[in-house]
Amino acid sequence: MAKIRILAETKLDEKSFEQLFRTYFSSLCMFAMKYVPDLDTSKEIVHSVFINLWEKKEHINTGKLMKSYLFTSVYNRSLNYIRDQKKFRHGDVSNDDLNISTNQDVDNNIEAAELEIQIRDSIESLPEKCRMIFTMNRFEGLKYNEISDKLDISVKTVEAQMSKALRILREKLKNYLVIILFLLYFF
Repeated sequence: MAKIRILAETKLDEKSFEQLFRTYFSSLCMFAMKYVPDLDTSKEIVHSVFINLWEKKEHINTGKLMKSYLFTSVYNRSLNYIRDQKKFRHGDVSNDDLNISTNQDVDNNIEAAELEIQIRDSIESLPEKCRMIFTMNRFEGLKYNEISDKLDISVKTVEAQMSKALRILREKLKNYLVIILFLLYFF
């Protein structure tokens, strides 16, 4: 999958807008759910960000990458939603009482969302049989012999396909290896 690097100074037409929406919608929803633990509310927040983007497509701050703009907008709208909900439930509340994450937390969450996208894209880029075997083992929890029985192939073929998948993923994700190890170690 090619990275979308639509700069705000580029005209945002329907095609590029739709591409942005299809590429980032699910990741932005997951990102919003880190702050607003309700999927429907998270989707509403992301939709409102895209609506706002479309309405202001001619006046977007130039020089910003759209990905950063989208994640920052979702973050800000999520915090606004939290603030508004607390005001609604508890009267007027100051920002100090909201327990809002720091900018470093935002950066970490954006990096985690980007990493998740990279992992998903790398898995999707595997050859079909290789991807199927990898998914059955890593996400469905099937053992090699169970995969072998299910697909009517030898255990050696399963082992070879898993080795191939891991080799390809290690190569594609080598720039993220330190982050992955950090996340596995601390979480």
